[in-house]
Order: sequence, then C-alpha cells, then structure tokens
Amino acid sequence: MPPADQSRHASGDTGNGNGNGNNYRMIVVILLSVVYTFNYMDRQLLAILSEPVRKEMHLSYTQIGMLTGLTFALFYTTCGIPLAWLADRTNRVRLIATALSVWSLFSAACGFATNFTTLALARIGVGVGEAGGSPPAYSLISDYFPPERRGRALAIYALGIPLGAGLGSALGAWIAAEYGWRMAFVAVGLPGLLLAVMVVVVIREPRRGLMDAPLEGQESDQPSLPLVKAAAAFLANPTLATTAIAAGLSNFWGQGMVNNAAAYLMSNLHMSLTEVAIYYSAASATSSGLGTLASGWLIDRFAQKSAVAYAVVPAVALALSAPFYLGFLWAPTWPLALASLTVGLGLGQFFLTPAITLVQNAVRPNRRGTSGAMLILIINLIGLGCGPLFVGLVADHFRAQYGVVALRFGLLALMPMVPITLGAYLLSARYVSRDAALALQLVRST
Repeated sequence: MPPADQSRHASGDTGNGNGNGNNYRMIVVILLSVVYTFNYMDRQLLAILSEPVRKEMHLSYTQIGMLTGLTFALFYTTCGIPLAWLADRTNRVRLIATALSVWSLFSAACGFATNFTTLALARIGVGVGEAGGSPPAYSLISDYFPPERRGRALAIYALGIPLGAGLGSALGAWIAAEYGWRMAFVAVGLPGLLLAVMVVVVIREPRRGLMDAPLEGQESDQPSLPLVKAAAAFLANPTLATTAIAAGLSNFWGQGMVNNAAAYLMSNLHMSLTEVAIYYSAASATSSGLGTLASGWLIDRFAQKSAVAYAVVPAVALALSAPFYLGFLWAPTWPLALASLTVGLGLGQFFLTPAITLVQNAVRPNRRGTSGAMLILIINLIGLGCGPLFVGLVADHFRAQYGVVALRFGLLALMPMVPITLGAYLLSARYVSRDAALALQLVRST
C-alpha cells in the first residue's frame, strides 16, 4: 500500500475535508444500521402478523406467501437495479432518505388495506421504496472503511436484519394484541419519516473509492458503466454470479423458514401473540444478531489469508443449522421449538455478510451500487421471492387433509435445499480461489 494510503487509514480521515475520524465512521454505519432496521421491520411485519391478517381477509397460505415473498420481492429487486445505478452517479445520502420516506408511508398504508389486492399494492410500494436502501448504503460504507475492516462494518449494518425482525416481532405483535394488526402497521411505519430527516442531517457524502488501493487501470473516478452493461458485467463474472446464486439458495431456505416461523408457532404449537412479542422477538433478534456479527468477524479474519473463506464460512454454518431447524419442526412444545430455532437462526445469518463483502471488494468503487443491487436481486428473487411461496404452495396442497399441520409439511419441504446449496458454495469456492483481481485487492489492503 502506498504511504499516503497508510496515513489515510491510520488517521481515519475520509478525505472529504470535514475531519471525519473513526468515531464519525461508526456514527455513520450505526445510523445506516438503524435505517436498515426500519427497512427490515417494515418488510417483515406482515410475516409476523400473517395469521390475524389471513383470518380477517380469508386468505390462503399461497396468497400469504405471495404477499410476504414474491409480490414484494419482484418490485424490491427489479427497482433496485436502476436505483442503484442512480446511486453510482448521484448523492447516495439523499437517495437513502427519499427511499426511507417512501417505504415508511406505504408500510403505514398496509394498515388501511381491505382485501388481497389493496394489501398487495401497499406491499409493492414498500418494495419499491426499500429497493433504494441497501445498495447505496453498501457503497457508502465501503467509502468509509478500508477492505480489511469492511466485513465488520458491513456486519454492523446487517444487524438491521435481526434487529428489524426482533423489533418487528415485539412491537408488531404487542400493538396487534392490544390495538389490532392495522394499528401495528401505522405505528411501525410512520416513525421512518423522522429518521429520513436525521439521515440527511447527520451523514455526509464521501468521495468514491477513497478507502481502496487503486488497481492499475481501474481508478475510482472512471465513469460508471451504463445500466445494462453494469448488470451484464456482474453476471459475466463467475466469482460474483456464483456467490450471488449460493447466497440466494441460502436465502430460499432461510426466508421460507423465517417468514412462516411465527405462524407455525401460533397455529401448530399454540403460541400467543403476546408470547411472540416477548419470547420469539427476543430470541430471533439475539441469535441472528450474534450470527451476523460473528460472520463479519470471521470473514475479516480469514478472507485476508484465503478468499475461499467467503464461500466456506457460510457453507459450514448452513450445514450446522439444518439439524436445529429439524428440531424446531419436531419439538412438541413451543419453548423447545423456539430453543432449537434460536440456534438455527443464528447460523442462518452467516451467508449475507460474506456475500456483500466479497462483492464490494471485488468491483470498482463506481460499480458498487449497481453490483450490490444485482446481488440483492439474485438473493431475493431466489430466496424471498420463491422461498415463502414454495412453503405456502406445499402447505396448501396438504391443507385439506391435515389442516394447520400442513404448514409443517411445507417447512419440511425446504430440507432438500441444503445439499443443493452446499453444492453451489463448492462451485463458488472454486471461482473465488481463481479470482486474481480480488486476491490482489485483499493483498494491497493489508
């Protein structure tokens, strides 16, 4: 690394003339994590409240799977590409604040839905808004932290997932139990408007690529690629493509399980909304949070020695999680089921941070937003779009014969995805180990 880069890293200056040090970096990443918490809280609220919503609107498990999965995922992922391309060319902070305002308003609008169609339209609005959240955030964080610290920083950001799921479970279930599920959407959605103002006031836009050691012929101030070429470049890179597919298969398994866990605990093991608010929310937030932080720490520790860690770490965690998910489905009482699920949820979070970190380290700074959006597109089309819908279709197939127990069959149908996903990680490891540009960037960052 050139001496100027060493000095910059040591001082913690982001180079924008405002004297941003390590403390300010942490403020930025923590505030972005809070935004992601609202993102995931609004996204997952319908999954937590699916039972009372389904009963009031007389919906099928397949319709719930579409609302929590495919309907949201299609717009979330496809809108993410042009918004991320815009983030590579414009002010990322303002884009995040605008997106936050949009998804917060539409999340509150879910509380006024009267049938499947109006609820689907509100969910589409949430998906369009949330599409502008993570890709610019990944890019911002990568310009505040050097590659050797990026995994932990992105893991702090990714804490928004377990925190959002936990707070969504606690607040959503409690408000629904006291005031009804409609008020839960309004009360959880509207505070995001105040957070959007805070984002604009607190976060400053850094110069792109400041924390990277430039590779020859790849200066950070090169113009970003046109949208179609940027997307095609991602898919043409076997390291990026196989990493995204493996992470998407992990998400298929995880979203299929998590989006139906609360409904399963309530319908099959007689857990109440109040118990969901107290116990399920605390267990899911704690275990998933620890898993997210652990994955970031492991990636920063081992990827500097061998880039294969980007594939090996999530693969090992996935293999270890499978027995605990089986324990969750066969436990006779909800306390035992929740105990097993808690361990599975923690291990199930190991796929995301390695995938995000690899993509952000492997591409030029002026392609990070678009590349992050392509990663999100593949992860969520495979996982969020298909996982919950798959479980719903299987559950509805057995519903006439087995009643609410059919949801267990839907969740058990996810098990064959484990060996398929492990095979995808093996393929990903093969390409990651051969990626000379990624290896060189990691070497120059140390």
